Amino acid sequence: MSAPASSAARHGVDEAHAAVVVTRDEPRDGPLSTRLRELGLEVLSWPVVHVGPPADPTRLDAALSEAATLDWIVFASRHAVRAVTARLPSPPKGVRVAAVGARTAEALRERRWRPAIVPEQASAAALVAALAPVMARGARVLFPASSRALPLLAAGLRELGAEVHQVEAYRTDAAGLDVSACRSWVDRGAVGAVTFTSPSCVEELDCALGRAHFERLLSGCSAVTLGTTTARALAEHGFESVLAQPATLEGLAVTTYRHLRLRS
Repeated sequence: MSAPASSAARHGVDEAHAAVVVTRDEPRDGPLSTRLRELGLEVLSWPVVHVGPPADPTRLDAALSEAATLDWIVFASRHAVRAVTARLPSPPKGVRVAAVGARTAEALRERRWRPAIVPEQASAAALVAALAPVMARGARVLFPASSRALPLLAAGLRELGAEVHQVEAYRTDAAGLDVSACRSWVDRGAVGAVTFTSPSCVEELDCALGRAHFERLLSGCSAVTLGTTTARALAEHGFESVLAQPATLEGLAVTTYRHLRLRS
């Protein structure tokens, strides 16, 4: 059975030339937006989340002051990498480092931190599985996390017998959108794809647009997600997504481009 016609197609818009929404917290000339434009796609900047410093930075400072007593530091995002390495330029001797995926590992290497564990699939479950053979019971683990961190990673590490100290390294808050302008794009059926890089982006776009326009948008265009955790969040809202391959911003841009070309 062939796929139903998209909203763009129903409105007479060539899907390959319909606009692509970027929901991540980046400027209009950010890395994902820039790459999408290089591929010839029109980009709509709808940053629905804002990443900022932790509500209480002293907690992160205190945790890092005792970093030499740790066995592991586990990173689940590049934002956490930036927050930690800004305070701790190099990892303490003897402390091993794990990254949830390629993007986070790249951010660590850029700051001369060498991750010992990077799972092939960028997800909390994959990282826990990769750590299982090498993490000793009772290991002291620091998990610098988002203010909205899901419980999956910390819970999985505790199931391995680790002593996990989760501390807020950065805040993820809702960002303001020109909702009327966004809804106008939805109503015209001129959006070909929406890119999501985190579960927070899914939640906040739903909240900002309102359920009716969110469902109209996602029912009429492609959703492209970065990582299985984000794909799962979208599935919980009742929508399937195309998973970026590989799970990098470059992979997200190219996957979006290729998918739109195939649908056009």
